[in-house]
Amino acid sequence: MSTPESRIDVEQFVSNFLEFQYREVMMVFATLAVVAGSIVFFPGFDNLGKGLQADISLTLLAAFILVAVIAGVVKGMVGFGYALITTPIFASVIDPTFAVVVLAIPPWMINMFQIGETNTGLSFIREEWVLVFLAIVGSVIGVAFLAEFSTGPIVPFLIGLVIFGYVVFQVVQDFVTVEETHNPLGLSVAGFLEGFLLAVANLGPLLPAYFHTFERDTERYIGGLSMVLGAIFTVRIIQMALFTDLLTSYRLWLGSVIAVVTIVGLLLGTYLRRLEVDEGKFNWFVVALLFVISLNIFRNTIPALFL
Repeated sequence: MSTPESRIDVEQFVSNFLEFQYREVMMVFATLAVVAGSIVFFPGFDNLGKGLQADISLTLLAAFILVAVIAGVVKGMVGFGYALITTPIFASVIDPTFAVVVLAIPPWMINMFQIGETNTGLSFIREEWVLVFLAIVGSVIGVAFLAEFSTGPIVPFLIGLVIFGYVVFQVVQDFVTVEETHNPLGLSVAGFLEGFLLAVANLGPLLPAYFHTFERDTERYIGGLSMVLGAIFTVRIIQMALFTDLLTSYRLWLGSVIAVVTIVGLLLGTYLRRLEVDEGKFNWFVVALLFVISLNIFRNTIPALFL
């Protein structure tokens, strides 16, 4: 569950970066990309609230930043959860489609960062290239669907049901034996659905839930999951920018700013993951987190669908 490398050797990091080692290059590239985006696409102080379609106060902006940092901590610790936390909260205040588009930027940065940080991404993609390919296909279909149709609350509600079902399963697993296993077909199906759901709702719990249930090598599945999610978000951003009207320069700037503040949480979460952590308590933390997320999704979708 843990690793003795809880400290970063700054000198070694710089040396590896100058030698163009992929780990360090990926981490620096991801960080500099969102920093550059937050500077290059800055709309000016008079246009900071442009397009938000809501009365955004300084207090609410501060709350958004706090949510992004906390979600970054969770992502750094367990390998997923950023979009599951931020998207329902942001979408309850600003336009849901706006939130889905803007919140494609921070997860891209986070996953690019973790591809390098875990040092398992390249080996994973060699072993599971079919999974990555199908996840990208699902993402392309999902972006086209988002650009053409309004998904409304039904997709997040269904995702909430999936998360809640997973939580129930974890609670009753003492009565059901699930062996640790590796199933390429199961991974591929989960990857395709993950790509589609992330594209249309920025919420994709299926693949993380699969990894957490069946593939319990934390460092491997965090690195592998980051590789898959990084590919999905990269394709999403390129597709939205070049082939749809979804990703404007303002949305790109706002997403980059949120990504920059998320780095703080990601680094803290990464550090916590590398400390000695009781595996049982850690797993229950993940389950409790997902339970809270499912309740938050239901809180935002049930009134719109059934009341």
